[in-house]
Amino acid sequence: MREFEAFVLTYLVNSLWQVPMVFATAWVAARLVRRLGPIEEHRAWCGGLLVAVGLPAIVTDVHAAALWAEAVSWFTRGDGATGRVNAVVGSGHAGGALRVSSVWVSAVVMVYAAVTAYFVARLVWGMWRARLLRRSAVAVPEEAVVRAAWVRHRRSFGVEDAVIAAVPDAEGPMTVGVFRRVLLLPMTWLGAVAEEDMEAAIAHECAHMQRRDFAKNLLYRVLTLPIAYHPATWMLQARVVETREMTCDAMASDAVAGRERYARSLLRLAENLLEGRRGQNIHAIGIFDANDFERRVMKLTMKRMEVGRVRRVVIAASCLALGMGTGASAMMLHMRVATPTATQDEGQGKTLPVKAGVMAGQIVSNVNPVYPKEARAQKIQGAVVLKAVIGKDGHVQNLEAVSGPDELRASALDAVKQWVFKPYLLNGNPVEVETKIEVNYSLAK
Repeated sequence: MREFEAFVLTYLVNSLWQVPMVFATAWVAARLVRRLGPIEEHRAWCGGLLVAVGLPAIVTDVHAAALWAEAVSWFTRGDGATGRVNAVVGSGHAGGALRVSSVWVSAVVMVYAAVTAYFVARLVWGMWRARLLRRSAVAVPEEAVVRAAWVRHRRSFGVEDAVIAAVPDAEGPMTVGVFRRVLLLPMTWLGAVAEEDMEAAIAHECAHMQRRDFAKNLLYRVLTLPIAYHPATWMLQARVVETREMTCDAMASDAVAGRERYARSLLRLAENLLEGRRGQNIHAIGIFDANDFERRVMKLTMKRMEVGRVRRVVIAASCLALGMGTGASAMMLHMRVATPTATQDEGQGKTLPVKAGVMAGQIVSNVNPVYPKEARAQKIQGAVVLKAVIGKDGHVQNLEAVSGPDELRASALDAVKQWVFKPYLLNGNPVEVETKIEVNYSLAK
């Protein structure tokens, strides 16, 4: 249970700063691809949303300092005139390990679980309301305007299996259903909305059905539940919704009589929006999901610009480099929460294994290993992993090399055995602990 609580708190701590960082990266990427069209901009925001969910969950037991040293040595291969030595305690987390008592970990995890449960309940409630709305639907009366537009656009968008119905409790058209796609029209619209505007709305919803946006939106909502508490997540979700609607606007405007005509219909339909609709919690996809109608209309009326192949490649490469840089930065600065792993009785008379990285913050003094001249001349490099037993007084009592080049082991042992740590306290009492220390030797020009 403690391992699980530590993982949850580690995820929470890293998501606090990584989600805003991903939002900023996605914003830059969306700006870069904006000229390519709304679908590319939408993909940039969707990618950012998924990365924001997964990045804090990555457990970085990779030796960051060792990787950095190897990268430096790879780019600086040569005669090996000089060398670099880097000693890392534990598994080498760049940000170290945040040591928190079990009581505080349990309290924070419980609060986080309660907040996440609230967002789960909101999602379930929205799905239930959408289901109730679907059950209240009735067949659309035989109306030439609706039927003609529905048959035409259902065929053109390839959603022949979709059905249409009318509901009394809706302010605008919406799409529901994962497997059986259903278009729900407000009953008040029948006979009251102009033919041109009705066709624009049906075309827009058919675009949602073709893209299966209802199922995608549900998937995104479920995946983002672990970071649903974060305001940056709300901004990411809002941008995903906005660009999704712009994508469907572009598809629908191509299916009707032009972009300007569609934009005028969009504005007229927005005027029928009843007050208070945005406070509803219904899990459904509709033409009025995005609040920024001004940007949607401007996007429709802007002149399309052709982007050449070279520029597309440059934009794609820039976005890839931006994403890789963000991921690398997050990995290097990843923090890990560690909790005590034993009780006081378990710790007495025994050597207590300490979680990776915990002892990094306990160092009082250390001696940096010296790169052996013979090993440097022979261009021998690599990592020496040492297993250290640290006594109650903080001095190294036992030290042995676990792995690494034989030519480098003596240097690492001679230096690390002189290190001094703060006594490791368990329930207020110093205990003998066992940890790992990694010494990285890399050659440079």
